[in-house]
Amino acid sequence: MSLISQDFYTRPDVVAIARELLGKLLVTQFDGKLTSGIITETEAYEGVTDKASHAYSGRRSERTEIMYWIGGTAYVYLCYGVHSLFNIVTNAEDIPHAILIRGIKPVDGIPFMFERTGKKEISGDFSNGPGKVSKALGIHYSHTGFDLTKKPVERNDPGIWLEDIGFSVNQANIKVTPRIGVDYAGTDASLPYRFVYNL
Repeated sequence: MSLISQDFYTRPDVVAIARELLGKLLVTQFDGKLTSGIITETEAYEGVTDKASHAYSGRRSERTEIMYWIGGTAYVYLCYGVHSLFNIVTNAEDIPHAILIRGIKPVDGIPFMFERTGKKEISGDFSNGPGKVSKALGIHYSHTGFDLTKKPVERNDPGIWLEDIGFSVNQANIKVTPRIGVDYAGTDASLPYRFVYNL
């Protein structure tokens, strides 16, 4: 296993990165509780030219300013006042590309995930949506801005990071579709920017 470095995130092709994130391990550590899951579903958002992106046409706000930070930064926002949705900022500074993590297969810390979700077993719908991913992993919108390229030094230090665990993804089995819930984006709603890999 190896920590994914900033070079992975700062490349210019957000769609390619979204596809390559499948099979990577997303890890969190909060209150001494380590949890992780293999990424199984992602969506790419291509910044100022993408009508589905929060940064379309160069929009900037207190919430979305994080999208303009350098690749390898966490962008976590509150959806419908309920769900914290975890995104990974990519590309160079001031180019607001981002990738939404929509699904994981739980690996480490499953008892902690049960505590957070109130569930007692891993079923097919346990972590198959972005809100469910964040809840299982303990990710909160206050974690926006976290540096994903560094592991916590101490056990009780908070952190979010990604690791390459050498998982082999069969490219032929990746499902490519339009993104979900972006009908407002007009023609951009049909872009094939969602990637799903069933484990």
